[in-house]
Amino acid sequence: MSSSRLGGRIGRNALILVIETSTGMCSVALLDGGKVVDSRAERIGRGHAERLVPMIEDLLDRRVPSRILVSVGPGSFTGVRVGIAAAQGLAIGWNVPLSGFSSLAAIAAAARAEHPEASTITAAMPGGHGELFLQDYGGRTLKALGAPRSLPPIAAAAETSSDLVAGPAAAALVEAGAPAPAIELAPLAAQAALLPSALGALAVAPLYVRAPDAKPKAA
Repeated sequence: MSSSRLGGRIGRNALILVIETSTGMCSVALLDGGKVVDSRAERIGRGHAERLVPMIEDLLDRRVPSRILVSVGPGSFTGVRVGIAAAQGLAIGWNVPLSGFSSLAAIAAAARAEHPEASTITAAMPGGHGELFLQDYGGRTLKALGAPRSLPPIAAAAETSSDLVAGPAAAALVEAGAPAPAIELAPLAAQAALLPSALGALAVAPLYVRAPDAKPKAA
């Protein structure tokens, strides 16, 4: 599908640094003209704060991007905040624009690239307390078909009617009863090149799907 029908792909005529730290993967990518110039990805589990900046320095090799794009989640609370904090600091230091993208949208974009025939895609990631984060997308246009949500696996499967499920929790969703093929893939920075421009213009703040566990004390 042409980028014009998608409203334009991210990265037209701009050198963009992309940061993705919402899962146990730590990844960065450099886009130019809507294409991936270079990328790095490591499965580190924890320790994004220690690994991210050296990874960015290695990727850029003294180049300065004209824009930064960072994942706002959902995903690991700590990982997402580390990525956003790093992106904000770099954007201030370089005086460049900063915007966010959803890790679920990145998954859906990667799945659509592999299976363009799927008319609907559910992106699924592990959430907190045994639940799954999931969101449905129109496969050919990546239109969000509802808000992201956090549900127990069986309830999530009961709500899923997409042609395809994708993401780190895709197999868990299918095992819980979702009637669709599963693609196991992690959200990665390089996948941002596949996103329509509108999906790379989110506010730079953590995307919380679940309510916080901590409750304020009554006065």
